[in-house]
Amino acid sequence: MELPMELPRVTPARDTEDPIRVAARELEVQFLSEMLQSAGIGEARTEFGGGAGEEHFASYLREAQARSMVAGGGLGLSDAIYQSLLERTNE
Repeated sequence: MELPMELPRVTPARDTEDPIRVAARELEVQFLSEMLQSAGIGEARTEFGGGAGEEHFASYLREAQARSMVAGGGLGLSDAIYQSLLERTNE
């Protein structure tokens, strides 16, 4: 059984979906992932930890959590980014 190498997008990109909106969502995912890392989500535990692999794969967990947050509405950051990018492309 082969595992997918890339995590799914926040919402499946369709041919008709605005690429600017997709990019704005992806940026919010990356922002939230960094904030989760700063909050200490996924840090290796000292007692009964998962070893060296736990620390290595923690970034995948944070990204999946961030994608789930954005899919559920997120912080609204992607909407603000989308509007800003849309204004710049219409200039």
